[in-house]
Amino acid sequence: MEPLVRAALAGRTLARKGYGVLLVCGLAVYVVLGGANAELGPGAVAAIVVWALLLGPRVLRKLRETNEATLLLDFEIGALLTVALEAALVRYDGGLSGHLSPALYVLVALVAAFARPLAGLLVVAWLLVLEAGLRLEGEGGTDPSAFATHAGFVAAFALLNLTLLRAEVVRIRATARARVEAQLHRIREDARSYRLLGAGEESDRAEVRADRLARASVEEIHQSVHYALELLRRSLDLHTAVLLWLNDAGTHLRISELSTASNDVQDAPFAAGDGVLGAALAQRARVSLHGLKPTFRVPYYQGPCPVRALAAIPVLDGETLRGVLAIDRLENTAFSPHEEEIGAQAARFCLRAIQNERVFLQLERAKVEQGKLYRAAQALGAALSEEDVVEAGVKAAREIASFDHAAVTVYDDKAKSHEIVAAKSADGTIDDLVGVRFSHNTGLVSMVVQNRCPLPYRGEYESGQKLDKVVLSKRLPWPANPSLLVLPLVIHDRALGTLILGAKRLHAFGDSVRPTLEVLASHLAVSLSNARMVRKLETMATTDGLTGLFNKRAMLDSAAQKIAAAARFGRPLSVLMTDIDHFKKVNDTHGHDIGDVVIRGLADILKRQKRTTDIVARFGGEEFVALCEQTDEKGAMLLAERIREELAKTSFRTPQGILSVTCSIGIATFPEAGSDWETLFKGADEALYVSKRSGRNRCTAWRPVRKKQLLSS
Repeated sequence: MEPLVRAALAGRTLARKGYGVLLVCGLAVYVVLGGANAELGPGAVAAIVVWALLLGPRVLRKLRETNEATLLLDFEIGALLTVALEAALVRYDGGLSGHLSPALYVLVALVAAFARPLAGLLVVAWLLVLEAGLRLEGEGGTDPSAFATHAGFVAAFALLNLTLLRAEVVRIRATARARVEAQLHRIREDARSYRLLGAGEESDRAEVRADRLARASVEEIHQSVHYALELLRRSLDLHTAVLLWLNDAGTHLRISELSTASNDVQDAPFAAGDGVLGAALAQRARVSLHGLKPTFRVPYYQGPCPVRALAAIPVLDGETLRGVLAIDRLENTAFSPHEEEIGAQAARFCLRAIQNERVFLQLERAKVEQGKLYRAAQALGAALSEEDVVEAGVKAAREIASFDHAAVTVYDDKAKSHEIVAAKSADGTIDDLVGVRFSHNTGLVSMVVQNRCPLPYRGEYESGQKLDKVVLSKRLPWPANPSLLVLPLVIHDRALGTLILGAKRLHAFGDSVRPTLEVLASHLAVSLSNARMVRKLETMATTDGLTGLFNKRAMLDSAAQKIAAAARFGRPLSVLMTDIDHFKKVNDTHGHDIGDVVIRGLADILKRQKRTTDIVARFGGEEFVALCEQTDEKGAMLLAERIREELAKTSFRTPQGILSVTCSIGIATFPEAGSDWETLFKGADEALYVSKRSGRNRCTAWRPVRKKQLLSS
């Protein structure tokens, strides 16, 4: 039955996706069998309607979904156009060798241009098969050599168009990509020269893309500076007003913005010491010249000097030289002090525009970083367990910086060791380190915990330093990444652990992200300390301090749930109540310290004997209660006997000698002894009383008749 169903589904899928090809084949058979020359009757009209209904939706789909067009869609469109063209040639041109036959080459070029390469080849093959059928059917045969030549020309024409077109598309795309990358590189360089980006800083999203805020600021600077230069050029009747900016090294000048009436300005960087510009930079003072000759070298002009007067005004940002503003004119008229002062004011305006954008960018970035820290603080505040805190911290760090490896370690001051509590990487190289411990003073992590400061200092290895430096320990190698940052998790001058980040790219933890990561580490330390405190409070609220077992409150909370589950699923459940025999005598004879040792000894026996699903609690004094799921009276009795026998064989050393104790146990089973906790507990207590009255050091299961015995006694 299953093969038939699969065959039916396959046929249904084929019919749904391939019905267009089947109808195209039907139209081709109709044309080959003479439909192209038939009178315009019902058959011809039906064929035209089917053809139009097939072609129209497919063309619309092709126009709407160019990027998602399938091979089948391209083939169907090309095949439909081929059938229509062949039919038109046969009907109106008298055959396939008429005056309009070159239209086939136009169709081949059209398909090669817009269809996928494989679809274009399939359409060419379809065209040749259809044409062969028409020649054989209509002309009673054809010259094989002539048809082969024709087919070769069609195939060559299609391949030539396809190859040249694709090559041109690739060339245009490569050129456009190169232009975009060059423009982005220019914007990044401008951003760095305006001190909108730090040296070597890249976008967190991709190294080839400049920061969006810096890009917008660069565009705003160019608009403001261009407006000032255009206004300066028109007001002073200048030939060119150009702002040239120094690179980071201060060795070269590059045009930042200009307003000019010339076409021979060169944009390439040039040495900062060239000509009058070099004099203005060297003296840090205005330099004005007139009577310039064509042989005079003005670096930003190509060829002979076209101007006769020039003034260079240095641009100073405090005591730092940033660039020079050059103004020139064609007339041999020296610049007056008033004109030079106007130029100096324009230079100050340009510098102020850059400074304003720098401040704006810093504010925007601070807002973005504050938003990231706010979200991180929310996530860390909502995390109550250590695992949730660590996960939220790593997730927040990934939002701040891009990294490939991350780990969180916690430090145990008493044991002088570190434990890796989280480790995540893109390639899975460190994921198996979770839970691994390593000793103190073995690597960079230990140094960070000891000194409570981030290492390495700049978030990366110094030049010439080996990348295989010990981070965790010698037996636990860390991936050799050029960027590394180990942040201490410090609270109240005490290091709780570290946050380790590693990246394969350089400058991943530069000045733009490292301070934010340090603040995140502080938040992570506080949240980690709070999670530990919450866990400690929960432990104190639910655990007996002497034995480490559940206390009475925790047992009462769990008992109701366990009994409800037993009632719902009809499963047995047993309660064991254990009491140390003559415990008061132990305290009176040996002291309470030895009594505590005996209590802990019985607690250890209960821990070893219980199953994972069992709950054991100290109810107070020397009394212990065990709640055992899916345990009937027989199983509970076996467990009780094992506990009693093991305690009887246990010896406790005291100053007075070896001490041995016994215990009595009472057992009550759900639902025979009761259907709620109060009844079960009372039944187990009654059975324990029977064990005590019967000589102690024994186990007793609850029976209804025992209640009467207790009353009579």
